[in-house]
Amino acid sequence: MAKRMILVLTVAVLVIAGLGFTKYRQIHAATEAIMQPPPEAVTTLVAKRENWPSTIDVIGTAAAVQGVTVSADLPGTVDKIDFESGKFVNTGDVLVEQDTRQERAQLAAAEAQRDLAQINFKRTQELVNQGVIAKQEYDTTFAQKNATEAQVGEIRATIARKTIRAPFSGILGIRQVNLGQYLSAGEAIVPLQSLNPIYVNFGIPQQDGGKVRVGSSLRVSSNDVTGRFGGRVTAIDSVVDQTTRNVQVQATLENLGGKLRPGMFVQVALSTGADRQVISLPATAINYAPYGDSVYIVSDMKDPAGNTYRGARQQFVKVEGSRGDQVAVVSGVNPGDEVVTSGVFKLRNGAAVQINNKVQPENNPAPKPADS
Repeated sequence: MAKRMILVLTVAVLVIAGLGFTKYRQIHAATEAIMQPPPEAVTTLVAKRENWPSTIDVIGTAAAVQGVTVSADLPGTVDKIDFESGKFVNTGDVLVEQDTRQERAQLAAAEAQRDLAQINFKRTQELVNQGVIAKQEYDTTFAQKNATEAQVGEIRATIARKTIRAPFSGILGIRQVNLGQYLSAGEAIVPLQSLNPIYVNFGIPQQDGGKVRVGSSLRVSSNDVTGRFGGRVTAIDSVVDQTTRNVQVQATLENLGGKLRPGMFVQVALSTGADRQVISLPATAINYAPYGDSVYIVSDMKDPAGNTYRGARQQFVKVEGSRGDQVAVVSGVNPGDEVVTSGVFKLRNGAAVQINNKVQPENNPAPKPADS
């Protein structure tokens, strides 16, 4: 009887232990399932190589090859205005005529003095040849003749300086004087800019200074005008700016129609060599950090229980350049890798992901904003 009781108790203990172990496994599995975060929703892109032109993309400023503010050379009253604001003028065209009545009266008097001095000089010359007067008197009349001629030339120069002309061909700005206005010496009359050709000035980082040469080609564009403009580098500054550590570069472009205006901001794509092969990714795929830039690559992974799942692996990369919405990756990513393109900020190494590519981030090499 005792043996039977011991056997029954042993069986009961084994059954209870088995049930307890089974329940423990169930609770442990449920706890792990609760602690495991759900997969993060992301978009992905299969990486592939592309040929990118080797360029340095910077912002530049258009500047006139010739640009001045035409001003009064001498003080005087505006007697006549011979131009209209915003019009094209040629070299030598008259812009403003100042009142020269006083100078012309002085010129008439000076010419009379000159004529008299010339007559006296001719008479004195005849008398000297005849030996009637001394050579000293001849010298005096000769000097008087030259002095009166110089005085006539000076007054004519003053009259000419009061006729203000365009120093070169170009487009006029807004008129800044009115008829009858008294102008002081140096007072502004109208801006004048030569628009074709035109300069574009820009700075490049000092580490890229060795890639630029006089004659290097470039393309210039602006969101405010249609078309692209080609040109070449014509000058490179001999010093590096101590504030920005940039080297200033100047390019000359053909500007037919005057679409580019001095002071306008433009995008400059400076060619530095042959095309290069890169992995092109949307800018949203790059996780920028002080310790290095990285992306997340999706691949099959295994959890501690040995189950396979789709997870993200952090991969450090090297980026060089961008265009539009795209960034060029030169190392760290291989063709065929499935790269996370959005949602990288919420990922960690080994995190489970759920891919949904119905809506992709912008990936346009030449985007055009809707409000442009």
